[in-house]
Amino acid sequence: MSKSHPPAAPAARGRSTATQRRSAVPPRRLAVPWRRWRPSRAAAWLILIVLMLVTLLPFYWIVRTAATTNSSLFTGDQSFLPPEPTWVNFERVLGLSSTEEAMAAGGSGAEFDFLLYLRNSVIVSVLITVGQVTFCAMAAYAFARLQWRGREAVFYVFLAALLIPPVFIVIPNFVLLNQLGLLDTFAALAAPYFFVTPFMVFFLRQFFLGISTEMEEAARIDGAGHPRIFLQIDVPIMSAPLSTAAILAYVIAWNEFMWPLVAGSDESVRVLTVGLSLFRAGQPQAGPDWTGLMAATCLGAVPVILLFLVMGRRIVDSIQFTGLR
Repeated sequence: MSKSHPPAAPAARGRSTATQRRSAVPPRRLAVPWRRWRPSRAAAWLILIVLMLVTLLPFYWIVRTAATTNSSLFTGDQSFLPPEPTWVNFERVLGLSSTEEAMAAGGSGAEFDFLLYLRNSVIVSVLITVGQVTFCAMAAYAFARLQWRGREAVFYVFLAALLIPPVFIVIPNFVLLNQLGLLDTFAALAAPYFFVTPFMVFFLRQFFLGISTEMEEAARIDGAGHPRIFLQIDVPIMSAPLSTAAILAYVIAWNEFMWPLVAGSDESVRVLTVGLSLFRAGQPQAGPDWTGLMAATCLGAVPVILLFLVMGRRIVDSIQFTGLR
């Protein structure tokens, strides 16, 4: 006697029908990135690529000139690649070649103590960076958090110093440091930029204003004063903007030329920018030593490039910084 199977439950039939329908639907294709490209997007990328090439072309030409001899440079061969690639210009800038080899390569044979100038630039830039970040952060905190009469008016008067051209204060600073007997010292080179600058105070003040005051109020209830709040709460939160401020201060100090030229005439404190200008003034047998100058410029740009490669992420983080809400 055969057993009859009970009819399938309606819910089971519904599930099987839904499964068949899903299996009948063809699989959805993944979106290919290039399918989303529109003519406007392609035009924007093309413009960005062209601008990038225009920006990088001078830097490439510096490297190309540095890898060329002076004799090849003045023959009129302006090909994209150096006709006779050589490292002799870098060697003579670093002092690794003799005077005869330098003159054979088209140089003047004059001494150029690149490592000394590089060391002096690093010392001056580090001094200015440490001083600016420290004192400008404290000044920015005072303008953003401390309540005192006339705070906004004092801040805008202080900010108006940005309208004064830096060349106007060269002579007063020179006279003052000369009376103090500090000329031709690292202290003299760093003094005008060591404490506060209007731009850096304004830059950091904006980030302090973006930080929520809830944590500070809680710390104040627990008995913390302004020094403790500044050091233990605000400085850790402001690590990304402070890193960006340090990078900006370092690069500005590294590129400074006018003040080191006036206040640091002695070779023992001569920085790289001043050394490059003096190297340019030397005249070889046939003309300016462009290949040696470009080689020194390439080597002088290496520390700043490495700084941006190491700290580039910090700059992006500071741009995205909005504070705690």
